[in-house]
Amino acid sequence: MSGGYDETASQEETSDSFWEVGNYKRTVKRSDDGHRLCNDVMNCIQERAKIEKNYAQQLTEWSKRWRQLVEKGPQYGTVERAWLGLMAEAEKISDLHQEVKNNLINEDFEKVKNWQKDSYHKQMMGGFKETKEAEEGFKKAQKPWAKKLKELEIAKKSYHIACKEEKLASTRESNCKGDTVTVDQQKKLQEKLEKCKQDTQKAKDKYEKALDELNNCTPQYMENMELVFGQCQQFEERRLGFLREVLLDVKQHLNLTENQSYSTIYPDLERTITSASPQEDLKWFSSYHGPAMHMNWPHFEEYNPDLTHSITKKEKSKKGSDGVTLRNVSHGVNPSQAEDRGSISSYEKNQAFTASTEWSDEDQTAPNSGNDTNGGPNPFDEDVGKGVRVRALYDYDGQEQDELTFKAGDELIKLEDEDEQGWCKGRLNTGQQGLYPANYVELV
Repeated sequence: MSGGYDETASQEETSDSFWEVGNYKRTVKRSDDGHRLCNDVMNCIQERAKIEKNYAQQLTEWSKRWRQLVEKGPQYGTVERAWLGLMAEAEKISDLHQEVKNNLINEDFEKVKNWQKDSYHKQMMGGFKETKEAEEGFKKAQKPWAKKLKELEIAKKSYHIACKEEKLASTRESNCKGDTVTVDQQKKLQEKLEKCKQDTQKAKDKYEKALDELNNCTPQYMENMELVFGQCQQFEERRLGFLREVLLDVKQHLNLTENQSYSTIYPDLERTITSASPQEDLKWFSSYHGPAMHMNWPHFEEYNPDLTHSITKKEKSKKGSDGVTLRNVSHGVNPSQAEDRGSISSYEKNQAFTASTEWSDEDQTAPNSGNDTNGGPNPFDEDVGKGVRVRALYDYDGQEQDELTFKAGDELIKLEDEDEQGWCKGRLNTGQQGLYPANYVELV
């Protein structure tokens, strides 16, 4: 036999190399993947922009709600201003995150969108021009080598079949020597074996020739394939470089630490908080609501006929009850500000707050008479049958114990005309009496 033949030789392991016929399609597919990845990048940026927008809105809503609560609450003075500094910080941060959202959408998103449009050209029949050009380039480079490879496979198969026939003929010729066969039969088996050897040699020669032709074609095949692959690499390199550039832009827009406005927010907040002075606030409270307030202490007064003493009906009704007359209750809110009273901080409100009580020179109420403001009758009680009916134009939440709370549309009774500070005294349908801003109601 001209050469040993092993049946397992035909069962060669197939490689997954780029050089295998058709394996260039993974490189071609990369172009389509690049277009899809542009869409993924845009979706990624868009989702982050939505997060930035929602965060900015939540900060604004939080700041607005808590600013109102703090301003309407009992906190006062420099500590109140320090507390409100947190709201100011939230508003500034909200503006910065809104700016981040705008940069992501208007710059980064649009940049990817325009690059994708310029780099990938859609064809009428579907697919992209760049993908088709790569596909055709690889096909053209591979076609001659693929043709020679096919011829080699056919020659190899023919050679292996011839080897198999030769081996079978050799086995038969060897077995017939020990059997009782005729000379003619032995001669035929020998002739068959000889012919198989000749066929095997011819198939081998043809196989070797096909292999030589393929090997001669391989260098040109590799050169052409590498040329097309290099063009695909250049296109992919542009995409990868562009993506890296975009991600750096996104990083710059997200990194608020490089923003000059951001770097000043927290030092400013720290200065606002550290400038708060509990001692100053306590001194202010003492001056306006504590022992440091001015007091007209009772003293002996000679009768002066030039002075007119008038006792109002309210004073008469209070006489013998608790002996206390609230002659004037004024809050530091101008009539023009009453409609937006909730926007004035409690510090500013209390700065202008003045309250004076004058003890009448009439009989004082006995101790524990039960008519104090902490659980006794309302200090503004008077004849419930008098007054004018009015309707609330706006909601109002009473800020002090002697103020009414009502909703727009509620009706109440105005018991006294507006004072010089823009306040009226009235009574709710529940019977509760107190003060309210005059310009919050209208006559029914």
